[in-house]
Amino acid sequence: MTLTTLLLYIGIAALSLTALTQVFLRATRSLPVSLLQNFAGALFIFSGYVKAIDPLGTAYKMEQYFAEFEATAAGAGAGFLAPVFPALSEYSAGFSVTMIVLEIMLGLMLVVGAKPKLTSWLFFTIVAFFTALTGYTYLTGYVPAGENFFTFASWGEYAESNMKVTDCGCFGDFLKLEPRTSFLKDVALLVPALVFLFAPRRMHQVFSPGVRSALVLGTGALAVFYCLSNFVWDLPGQDFRPFKVGTDVAAVKQAEMDATANVQVLGYVATSKADGQVVKMSTEDFLKVYKDYPETEWDLEQYKSEPTILPTKISEFEVTDGEGHNVIPELLANPGYTFIIVAYKLKGEPGAWDADYLADWRDDIQPVVEQARSAGHDVVAMTKLTSDAALEDFRQAVGADYPFYRGDDILLKTIIRSNPGVVLMKQGVIVNKWHHSKLPSFSDIASRDILASSSK
Repeated sequence: MTLTTLLLYIGIAALSLTALTQVFLRATRSLPVSLLQNFAGALFIFSGYVKAIDPLGTAYKMEQYFAEFEATAAGAGAGFLAPVFPALSEYSAGFSVTMIVLEIMLGLMLVVGAKPKLTSWLFFTIVAFFTALTGYTYLTGYVPAGENFFTFASWGEYAESNMKVTDCGCFGDFLKLEPRTSFLKDVALLVPALVFLFAPRRMHQVFSPGVRSALVLGTGALAVFYCLSNFVWDLPGQDFRPFKVGTDVAAVKQAEMDATANVQVLGYVATSKADGQVVKMSTEDFLKVYKDYPETEWDLEQYKSEPTILPTKISEFEVTDGEGHNVIPELLANPGYTFIIVAYKLKGEPGAWDADYLADWRDDIQPVVEQARSAGHDVVAMTKLTSDAALEDFRQAVGADYPFYRGDDILLKTIIRSNPGVVLMKQGVIVNKWHHSKLPSFSDIASRDILASSSK
């Protein structure tokens, strides 16, 4: 789905709601304002809902922003602020749930017209914040690598590769927007935000004050429960990420690699280091005059054809053993079943591992994977880059006798929204995934997943 299609659907919903308030409830005080209310409200409800499906995705996005803000503050002479952001990052899951629930409640407040003045100020504040955030994300594309955002004199040509956060997460993984598109969307939302702020009395209201409050509070409570159910004790009910159940990871990875390999260099862009002059030419023309563009005087950048398949995180799927060998090709080619324990971060440190976290492994996972190994299936674990000594200490702490591989923590977060979580794979195909607290017994897995998939 594209943003245009989504906005079309939101517009249809807004028109329907406006007709309902106008014809049946006769609560409309200003038709244009009512339409804006319903459009903005429906947009916020939908945006909050798709993020509520995967609150950890929003939390991880916040962690990326906090890391970027820390580096920016440290390099801008505001080092005293830098320690604040890692501290905030520790509570990113709580911030995520709070923001998602507030977004859904605020959307409903707009639709029913609850507390117009408060709603107007909340909506304006949130939209202004989102505009600043997406604006910052977009503008980092003008900041060359190694330069600080606030060193404006060093800004150059826009390059997507300059951005540390390439997607604001406005619609979670349901719809990825380019930073510039996200920024323009939020700028456009400032229009209704200002209308509501200066004309709250023209906003429609439906139902009685008590009913409106009950609807908003009830929806907020349900939203909190739904958010928590999608990461505290289970996986998201819907999976918009590349590693969803049923995905043939081996086939997709190969297709993405082939598409990337077939990308052709179309030409070069030369930028003068002296005066910023930009010259764009085809590869054929550049080869004729390349001596006129020495690297001491010009910055050279290739521009290429678009791949036939846009790469996803699957193309980056790589984890290594203790010797640095990438084990993914062998894992994807394995004709048998492999139980993969994914933990993007081992909580605690050698000799002082988090007790609850160890219990998750010992009580929820170890009994299942031990029986899986006894039945002849492979078991491996994947975690972020960690020292050999720390991994060995953790293995002994949980009683694990299977190999631990290391990879990028962002990739591991993408695979499964549980730390730890378990993925069942056969010959490169994801058969099933489980939150550690919802991991069935091995006998149930054998009958429901292994035997069932083997008979297909």
